[in-house]
Formats: sequence, C-alpha cells, structure tokens
Amino acid sequence: MRHAKSDWSADYAIDHDRPLNERGVRSARAIGKVLSEDHKVPDLVVTSSAVRARTTAQLAAEAGEWGSEIVIDSRLYGSGADAAVQVAAESGSVEALMLVGHQPTWSVLVSMLSGERVEMKTATVAVLQFDLSDWSNLPGATGTVEKVYHPRDHLE
Repeated sequence: MRHAKSDWSADYAIDHDRPLNERGVRSARAIGKVLSEDHKVPDLVVTSSAVRARTTAQLAAEAGEWGSEIVIDSRLYGSGADAAVQVAAESGSVEALMLVGHQPTWSVLVSMLSGERVEMKTATVAVLQFDLSDWSNLPGATGTVEKVYHPRDHLE
C-alpha cells in the first residue's frame, strides 16, 4: 500500500513529518473498509516511519477493524525496492503481509515482484500472490498481481 494523500500545506519541519490531508484520511479509511469486505485483511502491517505512512496504516486498520499488528520500520522510508523486499523477508510466516510506503519505490517493487506495471497512486493497494512457505523465500521470487485497489473507486 502506498501512503494516502499528504498535506503539502501543513506545518511540518521535515518531509518525514508531513501529515495526511482530509482526502488522504478518507482514502485510507475507505481502503481499510474495502479490504475487510473483500477478505484481504493483513495479518501483519509493516509501515514506513514517516507520519503519512504510519497514519495511513493506522486509519486503514481502524476503519477496517483489522486487529492486525502494525510494526514501524524506518527502512521503508527513503529506500529502494530491495530494502522493502528485505523487510518483507524478515516478516516470518504470516500469511498476509502488508507493506506501507512511498513512491517511486512502490511502483518499482510491484514491477520487480510481479513483472507487471501498476500505477501506485496515493492509498493504492496492490495485492500480490506468491507461492511461498515463508517470507524469507521472497528475494528472487515472482508473484502475480491478484487485484489493485484504487481509493477513488471506493470513496463515498
């Protein structure tokens, strides 16, 4: 999941602290609900340490009533797709894992893991399916894009 729309006009000292705007809050909540309705609730959420990513993960989990553990990992902020794969590889044997992060890394990550191009606009979720016994087998694996959720399709 890419973080939801952030507020460029907000008062923040550094990029890491940029919050979500109102549209971002609505989008994160909408995606959380639709993932629950479609039985795509993650067992574990690992999010970038950036405020906008953490808030996106928290709002989606609350709105979807997930009950998922949310872990903050600073390696998902300002790093590339290889770092995201490493974070995922350390996630153990959970069945459904969600990473929450940033562009352009997320588009590159989806392409690297599936060979498909997905437009990862704000609050977009790309669901990838892998045949893995454990996330430690992710490096070098290829999955398929099962579904893509765009928030604009689910806002009320």
